[in-house]
Amino acid sequence: MVEARADASRTTAPHPVDVHVGARLRLRRVGLGMSQDALARALGVSFQQVQKYETGANRLSASRLFLAARALNTRVAWFFEELPQDGPAGDAPANDGLFPSAAAFTPQGIEFAALLLDIPETKVRRRLVALARTLAEAARLARELREG
Repeated sequence: MVEARADASRTTAPHPVDVHVGARLRLRRVGLGMSQDALARALGVSFQQVQKYETGANRLSASRLFLAARALNTRVAWFFEELPQDGPAGDAPANDGLFPSAAAFTPQGIEFAALLLDIPETKVRRRLVALARTLAEAARLARELREG
């Protein structure tokens, strides 16, 4: 019976809250310039385990979340900020545009945000965001056309 549960858990997607907490873990770690290896040492786990935490593939226990908050110089509650509070208990609602999607916390999303902040001219930053918005809209329209 235990084997069936283990197999079932491997085929299910990570819970949206675990993905959110993992993305916030990555955001804070990268923002501080800390390597996965350094965070792993602070948590007493391997860097591969930190990778799994950051993708939401593995859940952080309460004690590890506490250690992560200390290592990253933040509060435990910070990992849950911007997480929607409405919806059925235990379910994280779909992204309604009110908080960043997990894609914003990918290596490319983090790099894009960091590069954008390095550009001192507000007008240039706004134009780059407008370009990204236009490209995203074109991709969305192309998907809609393909899907019929």
